[in-house]
Amino acid sequence: MPWRVSPADRKVGVRPDPYAVWMSEVMLQQTTVAAVRNYHRKFMGLWPAVRDLAAAEDADVMAAWAGLGYYARARNLLKCARAVVSEHGGVFPETNDQLLTLPGIGPYTAAAISAIAFDRAETVVDGNVERVMSRIYDVHTPLPAAKPQLTALARALTPDRRPGDYAQAVMDLGATICTPRSPACGICPWREPCAARLAGTAAELPRKTPKKKTPTRHGIAYVVRREDGAWLLETRPESGLLGGMLGWPGSDWRDAPAPTPTPPLATDWVALEQEARHTFTHFHLRLQVMTARVPLGVNPERGTFVAHADFRAAALPTAMRKVYDLAIVTLHPDGVAG
Repeated sequence: MPWRVSPADRKVGVRPDPYAVWMSEVMLQQTTVAAVRNYHRKFMGLWPAVRDLAAAEDADVMAAWAGLGYYARARNLLKCARAVVSEHGGVFPETNDQLLTLPGIGPYTAAAISAIAFDRAETVVDGNVERVMSRIYDVHTPLPAAKPQLTALARALTPDRRPGDYAQAVMDLGATICTPRSPACGICPWREPCAARLAGTAAELPRKTPKKKTPTRHGIAYVVRREDGAWLLETRPESGLLGGMLGWPGSDWRDAPAPTPTPPLATDWVALEQEARHTFTHFHLRLQVMTARVPLGVNPERGTFVAHADFRAAALPTAMRKVYDLAIVTLHPDGVAG
């Protein structure tokens, strides 16, 4: 992992970069290490220090984040970087309490930065750590009710010496050996004291309260291409899902299967047979895709035309990219995707 510093490097004086650690922790929220690794390298290449990120254009950062999901994290990334520069002179604070004052940093992220970057004895608890604790102590209280108990157990094990290495080791243990399904108990370094292994309950833990059925929301996306190749796009409101991201003008997303049409201009619309479908954390989204070609001189009620040379489909959030992939076959000059 590009943000890690090995114990061997630590011995010769190499210290973790708090900026790199912070960025990794923000990116890893709700996202796998495999997905984050290349994004982290890209961001560190584009903005190698917190002052560089703080000075970046919002649109550039949001575009670089496209595809990683949970876009509120990208907005908080910028807010936090700017707060570190304006309030802390471009230097990340070391203590848990100070870190908690920064935008987008909650208890887990603050503890992780403080422990990993500054070697402070903070208790770092993510899903992997919760799973390890529930099995080591054979805790059968279901999550999320068990969180306080599991955090207390994790706190009791957190050492004063090398707490950052310890925190990463327990998270790695959960990610690679004490896995959700088929834990590899035979090679686990904590197999002897593990109460769940002795009780034969490891594969059942942690228990979880059953989730409610994921609802489905419906909306309309309007994809307009002008005769010179320009695309009609709008920046979504700062609040809400995909806030601050470029996307297609569209309707609200509602539970009703027939959303109210809100076209950005008056023209002859073509409804595609296929829907664009995407799943967010708390709901499924189904978008009806309406397409249109318009001549020069048309003034939309919403959105701005972006020249084809300046348009990058890869910079769209995934849900909007799915709309594009369906619409391009209709709106490409040759009638084919490209």
